[in-house]
Amino acid sequence: MKKIMMMAVLMVAAVSAHAQSKAEPYFTSKEMPDMLKWCPAPPDTVGPHFAYDIMQYFWGKEMRNNKERADIAVRDAVYGLDCIIREFSEPFGLNISMEETPEIYKVLRDGTATCDIICQLPKRYYMRKRPFMRFNEPTLYPADEPHLRTNGSYPSGHTLLGWSSALLLSEINPDRADTILARGYMYGESRVIVGAHWQSDVDAARLAASAAYARLHTSERFLTQMRLARQEFRVVTGTATPAEIKAYKKAHKK
Repeated sequence: MKKIMMMAVLMVAAVSAHAQSKAEPYFTSKEMPDMLKWCPAPPDTVGPHFAYDIMQYFWGKEMRNNKERADIAVRDAVYGLDCIIREFSEPFGLNISMEETPEIYKVLRDGTATCDIICQLPKRYYMRKRPFMRFNEPTLYPADEPHLRTNGSYPSGHTLLGWSSALLLSEINPDRADTILARGYMYGESRVIVGAHWQSDVDAARLAASAAYARLHTSERFLTQMRLARQEFRVVTGTATPAEIKAYKKAHKK
């Protein structure tokens, strides 16, 4: 009986953790800016813009010879919040986790999930063929290729995730904005190096992330959560006022 009760407790805890980790976007897709109405279409297969895409594809292949950079590109290929937390905690200057920094984790989770919505429509509409498909060559991350073949290339979802994460974390810790943004920029470059995206996919995604992030700032729920995240950052890093520390401890009293 005791064993059964223990298993029940563990199952409830697991369900609770899953519920806490589920993103709650601040806006629906219809409430986000429509990229089809303001962002240029991807380059066609003739002309200087596509020629530049091809040049950057070969630049990416050249960068694969740098093992350190290639390894980073492979790590960045694993899409999701876990990857962002792993790769951005160091430039951010603080280990991010649901347990240690719940307010920062929540605004990062929900904020990036909201920004991601902006690229769903253009991906389906354009269904742009990816560079590795056009050249019939392998990427640096073959495990992703079956899925990527069914998913449009323009704009880059990974880049959008990386750049929106960089913008958000820079707002929480502006003193390290240069380092955070540099990592966010590198995250987009990784998509070209891996061979999963054209340069124009990456450029459009950075623009889309910036537009989506501006939209976030019209959400009162986001602004409230961002204030909590910044307060938490100051408390954890020892830069909070006594009043902020007291308020934070009261709000997170177990």
